[in-house]
Amino acid sequence: MSAEPGYSGVDNLNAMAEAVHYNEFLVQEVVRHCGTSQRVLDFGAGTGTFARSLRDRGFNVVCIETDPLLQTQLRRANLECHASLAAIPPQSVDFMFSLNVLEHIEDDAEILRTMQERLKPGGRLYLYLPAFNLLYSSMDRKVGHFRRYRISPLVRLLQRAGFLVSHARYADSLGFLVTLLYQVLGSRQGDLNPRALRLYDQVVFPLSRLLDRVLGGVLGKNVWALATRPPTAAALGEPRAADSPAGKKAA
Repeated sequence: MSAEPGYSGVDNLNAMAEAVHYNEFLVQEVVRHCGTSQRVLDFGAGTGTFARSLRDRGFNVVCIETDPLLQTQLRRANLECHASLAAIPPQSVDFMFSLNVLEHIEDDAEILRTMQERLKPGGRLYLYLPAFNLLYSSMDRKVGHFRRYRISPLVRLLQRAGFLVSHARYADSLGFLVTLLYQVLGSRQGDLNPRALRLYDQVVFPLSRLLDRVLGGVLGKNVWALATRPPTAAALGEPRAADSPAGKKAA
């Protein structure tokens, strides 16, 4: 899930591979939103935690990863891997997902336009990102985050890239509080405590998912969005993204 060669957060990526409940939730989200697509693109595949899990479920996964060492790791796992979206033909992808990656990229608007160009008309993009700049911590600094996101600016960013946005919600409501606590008590170097991570994954995160259902996605340490490339260039007659529930919320 890196964005620059020589990614500084590999140790945190390896630690997060042990977050079983969290990772399974993200895989299930991808499966839920990909529809009938069997060939999916993982933008910012990192160590391959999600790509391997999806492949084991029968999906044909294409990985994009800029870090050379992580590319080698992905290819050793027999995953198709490319260094950039330039290797992907325009209008060739049915479904693309990117989990905690866009925040690593300085020009996120440009990369979203490139993603949109690689999707087929009607193709979908699922994003899962860290939320709220007030939660920015030493861990964000360590792994090279340029920002965290809120729903309204994210929806506008996707719309400017040419997407129709159907859903945008916050996730992991208890994680919001946990991240505030990390700012006070966590590592000044941005490291993850394996014992605390296991406690969060096994106890806090399942409770957080229950609370998310009660709150309806109004608060969380993460934000997710589902966006679509318009089916045709003449999609002007269809409901605009600003008329969708997510768009209305952003207005």
